[in-house]
Amino acid sequence: MLTIDALRRLGANTEEGLGRCMKNEAFYLRLVNMALDDEGYDKLVSAIDHGDLKAAFEVAHSLKGSLGNLALTPIYAPIAELTESLRGGQETGCRALLDQILQARAALLALREN
Repeated sequence: MLTIDALRRLGANTEEGLGRCMKNEAFYLRLVNMALDDEGYDKLVSAIDHGDLKAAFEVAHSLKGSLGNLALTPIYAPIAELTESLRGGQETGCRALLDQILQARAALLALREN
């Protein structure tokens, strides 16, 4: 189950995220679910698969903002690194970072199944 404690165990800074949501746990968890369901992940995969670094940067930057505001550190850290690589036009290492992002997302999504 996606709970504050489960997110904390995976490394999310829930105190910071909750602080941005006026300590409203239900609201915070709703935003986390929305962030995990964002269609940007599919767009990011497609853009990287097609070598469209500009589009990949735009999507990664958008995801970085929402994930950072929610303090979802396990997924935020690699997306922040990917964003900076793409900002510099570097394609090297993007696939590995994308894999980290997708694995972290899968781990967070798995919380909903328990």
